[in-house]
Amino acid sequence: MSTSAKFERSVLSHDEFEVVKGTHHPAIYQLDDLKALQDLQGRLRTLRSKERTLARQKRREVRGKADARGKSFPATAEQPLKRKQIFAAALKRVNNEIRRVRVLDARAQHVDAAHKALRLRREANFIHHPVEKTASEGMNPLPNKRRRSHIPGSQVGSVSQATKVAQAKKDGRAS
Repeated sequence: MSTSAKFERSVLSHDEFEVVKGTHHPAIYQLDDLKALQDLQGRLRTLRSKERTLARQKRREVRGKADARGKSFPATAEQPLKRKQIFAAALKRVNNEIRRVRVLDARAQHVDAAHKALRLRREANFIHHPVEKTASEGMNPLPNKRRRSHIPGSQVGSVSQATKVAQAKKDGRAS
């Protein structure tokens, strides 16, 4: 369930709201740095953990299993629970953004690797600098100046298959 920014502002303190406000739509895309996103993720985890602890303590107080903690603590367990849900939703947004940034980085690395592999393959097909014969060095290998030929996989075995078909036709005529 999503919550409005107005509700978040009413439940959270100013500092907490500034942290959560940075996880919403336009602001989260300004944090392209993975390190900044991970720092924000750590702060949100800390805030969520604190509110979870307070909510659990308040529920224990209501059941009579624990003594009251502090004077300014709210009377019901609902307030820390709402705050925890806000922090959990913000953390979920940050986690998704971290995942998105990592996928984009991985895709860029794969594209770079594919371009490099293609460049190396094309360079292997051509001889750019032929070896020249020089005096007083003995025999030199003569490099092959033709391009390497490539037979497509669809043609491999086509000759032997044609022979099989011809032999089958010949055997069929003899009987």
